[in-house]
Amino acid sequence: MTTDVKPTEKKETPHRGVYLLPNLITAGSLFAGFYVIILSADGNFERAAWFILVSGILDGLDGKVARLTGTTSKFGVELDSLADLVAFGVAPGVLMYTWALRGFGKLGWLAAFLFVICGALRLARFNIQVNTVESKRFVGLPIPAAAGIVATCVLLFYELGGSGTVRQVSIMLLLYVLAFLMVSNISYYSFKDPELFKRQPFFFLVLGVVLLIVIVAKPVIMLFTIGCIYMISGPLWTLKRKRKDKAIDSMDPVGDEDLKL
Repeated sequence: MTTDVKPTEKKETPHRGVYLLPNLITAGSLFAGFYVIILSADGNFERAAWFILVSGILDGLDGKVARLTGTTSKFGVELDSLADLVAFGVAPGVLMYTWALRGFGKLGWLAAFLFVICGALRLARFNIQVNTVESKRFVGLPIPAAAGIVATCVLLFYELGGSGTVRQVSIMLLLYVLAFLMVSNISYYSFKDPELFKRQPFFFLVLGVVLLIVIVAKPVIMLFTIGCIYMISGPLWTLKRKRKDKAIDSMDPVGDEDLKL
């Protein structure tokens, strides 16, 4: 006589712990962003701008550390997104308002809020498109790049001998442009191309060393220049691609009448 014995079902237990190292780095990025707000409220704008760049460095490290150590998790992804909103959205918005836009009244803080909300929309869109969009390209200007341009803009002002606060319409226009680029469909290079890590011509190494020397010699000016070049690279590349596609369509010998036949 045989009896059927049902196999014991193993219930999956949820992971109760979190990976420490990458999440600590993310927390450091969030701390730097919060400190930017404190420094901006105290009128220490130059130091606040530097801490936005510090937050950017930490933001670049946490994902790489998580992938290298095999400690990626959904918790880490969500925490990173929230930290990015504070460090690269709210903090730069507060910095620009207290440094340059307070004198414009409602128009000033509305411009700062537009930067924040467009940054939040950019992050939300990135989170839902991360598995469907080509990894070599970002859709819209990345929010860390937009925050970096804001920070280097402030640093350039002090590098050129400025002091205190400013009241320039150009600063407000810059925020509007950055906000638009973040939520646009303009493509930007993501620097995640695997080809970058393969063998390259020797000239590229020499060019990289020269660029590094120039950045070390004049870090603020060069970082601001690189940020502006990256900002306009997206529209230029998109325009070039549209012209190329238009040229290909005009050279297509097969027309609608031919397709009907």
